[in-house]
Amino acid sequence: MTADLSWMLQDIVHNVPRARHAVLLSADGLPRGATEGLAEKDVRTISAAMAGMQSLSRATAHFAGPEEDRQWNQTIIEFSHGWSFLIGAGQGAYLAAAAAPDVDMQQISFRMHRLVARLGNNLTSPPRVNAEDAAGTRSTARPRGASAGDSGFTLAELDRVMAEVRGARHAILLGADGLPRGATTGMSRDLADTISAAMTGIHAYSRVTSQFAGVMDGAEWRQTVIEYQHGWIFLMAAGPGAFLAAAAEHDCDIEEFTTRLHDVVPRLTASKRGEGAGHV
Repeated sequence: MTADLSWMLQDIVHNVPRARHAVLLSADGLPRGATEGLAEKDVRTISAAMAGMQSLSRATAHFAGPEEDRQWNQTIIEFSHGWSFLIGAGQGAYLAAAAAPDVDMQQISFRMHRLVARLGNNLTSPPRVNAEDAAGTRSTARPRGASAGDSGFTLAELDRVMAEVRGARHAILLGADGLPRGATTGMSRDLADTISAAMTGIHAYSRVTSQFAGVMDGAEWRQTVIEYQHGWIFLMAAGPGAFLAAAAEHDCDIEEFTTRLHDVVPRLTASKRGEGAGHV
C-alpha cells in the first residue's frame, strides 16, 4: 500500500488563484490522493475517468501523425464553467487538476509540473496495467493517403481547411452514436470508424469530469485537446448530437486551426442534416 499524497496536492490550490481541485491517480484508475473538498466517491469517479481518458488518448496517437515518437504530453478539457488538466506524474501515475475559466493557464501548468517533480520518489509503485501496451500506441492504422473509397464520405469544407492551414492533417465529423458522418480526403472508413469510436469514449470521459471543473447550472462541455510530442488532436462540439475531431502537426498555428474549424462547423452540420433528416 502506498502513502496518501493528498497533502502534497494542496500546493496547487493554495498557490494558483482560481485553481479548484487536484487528484493524483494511477494508470489503472486508482486514486492516490486528492485535495480537500472532494467527496471520496467523486475522487474515485474522476480517477477512473481520467485513467480511461489517458488510455484512449495514447491509443489515438497515430491520428495526430505517423511519426515514431508518439509520446502523449497532456490532455486539457474546456467547459463553459472551467477547465480540467491531465499530465503524467511518473511511472504509472497521473496528475489531474481543475480550475475556473479565468485561471492563468501558464501558472497552473507550471505548478502541476513542479509538483510532479516534487512527488518524485513518492511514486514508486508500478501500474497494474501497462498503459502504453494496453493502449496500443504503435497502431498500424493507415495514415493519410489511404483511399476513402467513397466520394460521398469526403467533406470538401474540411478539405479546404486542411489545405489552407499549414500543419493541419485530418478531420472527422461524427454523430452522437459514434459513427463518422464524413472525413477529409485520404481517410479510409476503417480508420474513421476507429477514431470516431475512440473520440466518442473521450467525449464521455470528458463529460464525467464536468463536476470536477466546478458546479454550475447549464454547464457545457466545449472541447478536449490532446497534446503529443508530434502533434495535436482536438475534439469539439459541432451542434446538437455532432462532434468534430481534428488533428494537426505540433507546430501548426493552433489558434488559426481551431478558429477555422469552428467557422466551418455550422456549414458541415447543416449539410449533413439536409442529406439525411432521419439520421441521429
